Amino acid sequence: QVQLVESGGGLVQAGGSLRLSCVASGGTTLSTNAMGWFRQAQGKEREFVATISRSGGSTSYADSVKGRFTVSRDNAKNTVFLQMNSLKPEDTAVYYCAARRFTTITTMRDAYDYWGQGTQVTVSS
Repeated sequence: QVQLVESGGGLVQAGGSLRLSCVASGGTTLSTNAMGWFRQAQGKEREFVATISRSGGSTSYADSVKGRFTVSRDNAKNTVFLQMNSLKPEDTAVYYCAARRFTTITTMRDAYDYWGQGTQVTVSS
């Protein structure tokens, strides 16, 4: 069974930056092919933020974060990152790391097999 643990969330002022990390353990290397970040604001559905292929060669972003957020990974450390710059109050949410057993990146929430517990990001105005 794969476990995903996120860290790096916190409180930041608008315009600031945060770097989220997600460490994967358990399972096999094939268990965490494509990885993704999602977020859920209070009272809203969980939405796609970013995804990255196992090699890091393919990425995709939600329009709302494009140009501000960057997803990357270090396979030697079984870690995926989300660098968030120019943060806005509307970025406030619980951010979740997710992994899928397949190599294809996708924005579809239901296509991910494993999920972390989430880390809170709060952006003050």
